[in-house]
Amino acid sequence: MTAGALTGDAERTISPARGGRVAPGASLAAAACVAVIAIMAAPMALSFLASIKTAADASAVPPHYLPQALSFENYAKVVNFQAGLATYVGNSALVALMTIVGCIMLAAPAGYGLARFAMHGKEIAFLGLLAPIMIPYQALLTPLYLDFAKVGLVNSHLGLAIVHTVLQLPFSVFLMRNSFEAIPREIEEAAMIDGCSAWTRFTRIFLPLAVPAIVTVALFAFINSWNEFLAALIFMNRETSFTVPILLVSVRIGNHGAVDWGALQASVIISIIPCLAVYLALQRYYVSGLLSGAVK
Repeated sequence: MTAGALTGDAERTISPARGGRVAPGASLAAAACVAVIAIMAAPMALSFLASIKTAADASAVPPHYLPQALSFENYAKVVNFQAGLATYVGNSALVALMTIVGCIMLAAPAGYGLARFAMHGKEIAFLGLLAPIMIPYQALLTPLYLDFAKVGLVNSHLGLAIVHTVLQLPFSVFLMRNSFEAIPREIEEAAMIDGCSAWTRFTRIFLPLAVPAIVTVALFAFINSWNEFLAALIFMNRETSFTVPILLVSVRIGNHGAVDWGALQASVIISIIPCLAVYLALQRYYVSGLLSGAVK
């Protein structure tokens, strides 16, 4: 058989069917993906539509999904609510940033040590680090509050960031350990032959190679800290120290104790935007970071 014949057979094999027809399985998969996207996006779409309704329109009986008239009074109410939206967003951003820094600074060296150093009881220590995942974090808040009250960390953004770091750290260590274990041993051996110390190997070789996992840790830390409500409610008691989740609870109270659905949905949309923006910006690293260490 000639090379030309082989090339022609290969082209016929990989070329699509005549008339641009798509395989039934591919069409079914595409339809399923569209259906899942529609189901997941529907609550956000309904929340946005409710946020641009007037107060009378939002409380209409029977309810209707499309607004009768566009109104941005709900967003104006959220922006000017109590201490102001900028204060709450700034508090949440500060706490989330400190949580990210804390998780990376603690989880990266811990994951590196657990992945690359031989030591007695390493697996037991690793299980000990993961054990807090099995404990409901609500059970930890009371003793943490009592301890923090003694050292002046109650009603402090640093104290709240420490709580969020404690809650996020076990998963962060688990993710970093898997990432470092996935890096080939030959790279480390070559660095050792060149005379690199353990710290140099960690900072100049392993950390650059583990950037997807570090970004994934940062993304999880940001989202969990940004959305965390109970610890922020317990540890913060000053209006100027509240975070965005506390804003969501406070702004929903309307006249005579009724729920202000329009303002609540407006605050929900505002709180979603930073998480969505960060996720879209880092999704490439997020996917590869989650998969690092999954295949040996």
